[in-house]
Amino acid sequence: MEILKKTLNVQDIVEEKTKRFGRGKYGRVLKMARKPKGDEYTKILQITGAGIIIIGGLGFLIYWLWNNLYSSIIAFIET
Repeated sequence: MEILKKTLNVQDIVEEKTKRFGRGKYGRVLKMARKPKGDEYTKILQITGAGIIIIGGLGFLIYWLWNNLYSSIIAFIET
């Protein structure tokens, strides 16, 4: 019976927290939130895609410079 009491107690705590979720700090934000329209969704996808491409390109550039220039500099120093 001990496990049953603990389980019911945890369930009561979780239910109380979910009841107050919409009334706390985030209640106003949740009430104002809405589903984005098609053009807004498209713009978000374009901006996110551009960011991913820019960060990926920057990472590739750093990788390429590290592999090519670093070995060239080391070879120049050793000679």
